[in-house]
Amino acid sequence: MTDSLGPQLDVAKVAAAIAKELDCPPQRVRSAIDLLVDGNTIPFIARYRKEATGGLDEIALRAIEAALEKAQTLAGRKATVLKTIAAQGALDDRLRAEIENCTDLQALELLYLPFKPKRRTRATIARERGLQPLADLLLAQKPLDGSAEQLLGRFVAADKDVPDRDAALAGALDIVAEQWSEQAPTRTWLVKQGFRQGQIASTVKRGKKDQAEKFEQYIDRRENARRIPSHRLLAMLRGEAEGVLKVSLELPDEQLLGELKPQLVPSRDCAFRRELLDTVDDCYNRLLVPATQSAVLQQLKEQADEEAIAVFGKNLRELLMAPPAGPRVTMGIDPGFRTGCKVAVVDGTGRFVDNATIYPTPPKSDTAAAARTLLKLIDKHGVELIAIGNGTASRETDAFVAGLLRDNKLSLTKAMVSEAGASVYSASELAAKEFPDLDVTVRGAISIARRLQDPLAELVKTDPKSIGVGQYQHDVNQRALRKCLEQTVESCVNSVGVDLNTASAPLLSQVAGIGPKIAENIVAYRDSNGRFENRRQLTKVAKLGKKAFEQAAGFLRIRGGDEPLDNSAVHPESYSIVARMARQLDTDTRALVGNATLSQKLNAESFVEGRFGLPTIRDILSELAKPGRDPRSEFRAVRFDDAVNEIGDLRSGMVLEGVITNVTHFGAFIDLGVHQDGLIHISQLADRFVSDPSEIVSVGDIVRVKVMEVDTARKRISVTRKF
Repeated sequence: MTDSLGPQLDVAKVAAAIAKELDCPPQRVRSAIDLLVDGNTIPFIARYRKEATGGLDEIALRAIEAALEKAQTLAGRKATVLKTIAAQGALDDRLRAEIENCTDLQALELLYLPFKPKRRTRATIARERGLQPLADLLLAQKPLDGSAEQLLGRFVAADKDVPDRDAALAGALDIVAEQWSEQAPTRTWLVKQGFRQGQIASTVKRGKKDQAEKFEQYIDRRENARRIPSHRLLAMLRGEAEGVLKVSLELPDEQLLGELKPQLVPSRDCAFRRELLDTVDDCYNRLLVPATQSAVLQQLKEQADEEAIAVFGKNLRELLMAPPAGPRVTMGIDPGFRTGCKVAVVDGTGRFVDNATIYPTPPKSDTAAAARTLLKLIDKHGVELIAIGNGTASRETDAFVAGLLRDNKLSLTKAMVSEAGASVYSASELAAKEFPDLDVTVRGAISIARRLQDPLAELVKTDPKSIGVGQYQHDVNQRALRKCLEQTVESCVNSVGVDLNTASAPLLSQVAGIGPKIAENIVAYRDSNGRFENRRQLTKVAKLGKKAFEQAAGFLRIRGGDEPLDNSAVHPESYSIVARMARQLDTDTRALVGNATLSQKLNAESFVEGRFGLPTIRDILSELAKPGRDPRSEFRAVRFDDAVNEIGDLRSGMVLEGVITNVTHFGAFIDLGVHQDGLIHISQLADRFVSDPSEIVSVGDIVRVKVMEVDTARKRISVTRKF
């Protein structure tokens, strides 16, 4: 967010327009805009500035931020368009008013189109030959003073490469066709018809039939443009990007031409009526149809991108907010056949303490040695949790560990953990910096262990696109996707809060007001000076100024420090309010924090003062009752069927427990422990009609399903929740 709205933007007008668009009180929007422009972060505004915004949540604030950025972009583009048209001497009062009142970027571009610098066209060449005046007369469609031959004869000029009347007329009609094609109302009308009546068609490109197997359901397929699902359009476009399919918009040409001709050639007395009607055909086929196809497909792609990105953001949120197993000593196992299983142990804070390699499966199967190694590590470090990666050899390794625990009567919690993105992190510069002396595979085992302890703290180190919870994430607008992911990570981190004394630099960098550089400085300060004892010490960190402290402090936690409120979401700016509360109860702050009985005795209204309104006071009382509460659910491990280890073990009718790994518009994918996710089609999610799968299941949910069909050759598993 920029610090200035720019000289060309009327803030009050923009705020009113955004308020109307979002159906939100204008004053709340204006306050939110002022806070954003002043450099405040959305998590901070949503949590600590409820009085100013009337309690707008993050979703509303994100919408305001997006609408404001859109308004800034539009205003900047208007300024450029006005300047360009004025430089051409073509800016009159009517056009200026149209441009200044324009509220849509696409509509603005249509107004600008006739004045936009172009490549050399047939119309350009005709203008160079002096035929614009003739084109103007044809466009006017008025009765002629003389004959058509006399009119055309005036524009014959051999020195300008206009040898005869036919050449003059043809050139002028080229200009007419181009000007018709640039009329904003005509283009807008045809684009609307494209959405209403057009069909998106996908066909196999010539010579590519042998490569079209994975796009077989999109061969010679047609869908109504206004109804095509986003995932289907993106699949078609992926086929086109890979050079296999051709995607186009098919229009009812005869009908549209029949409607267009009276619009463009209304005069029945025009001497050139027949030629103009033929030019409508030329304009439509040569200029308007390609432009319409491009505009409709672009808008559909943008809509599909928005939907797919929203799905990705929601899935990522569910994954990041997955229940943590907690700060317990954890063993991470990265399974493998040929190279063995890499084992790493981390303590309750996630600090690496030990590692080993075991071979519990073929080809180097040595189960006895593997058992001895694991038992030794469990006993030596007091292991409480075992996390097993869900990649190659995972089910075999899981079965081995289950037998080990059973035979030795150990009551440790064992869980399968997604490896998605773990290899990307393990080979990253960040992992190399964190564990310079460890092999990549050992780093992977450490990451698997930490993912079980605290999924959020570990997954923020990995590029979200590598986590694999999206729908066509590589096919959508990458800038918009990256922004959505960044916002989702920021939102999750700040809603949970971060332990200032144990958090990694990547996790700290997601805290409101703290970027990568300040995060590194916090870790460096911690390494040099020991643990933080209070939030005030943050002001000693290099480059962490007053504004950054204001934004970040409430989201950072200090356990066992000097100030008990530092382990809560109460902001330091409100500590004086808590002191007043303690005095009223004739106690001290430390006794009040975490004592729900005491906090319930307080009357929120009696502490309202200045900018600390009722919403803030209520938040403080809630936090005092349960300080630093984690919004995430309680951890529970999925229990895979021990008899089902690979896709060949599945049979129709089996009822199994699994974990949801991805949610899309057409259904949800579930891990059943066989190295290949099954699909719960949207029609199989519930015994009622489901319009949005995310209303039924979320990533990380543990559910029971019944196997419907197994296609081993194509690695496809269909399951249902309807049983």
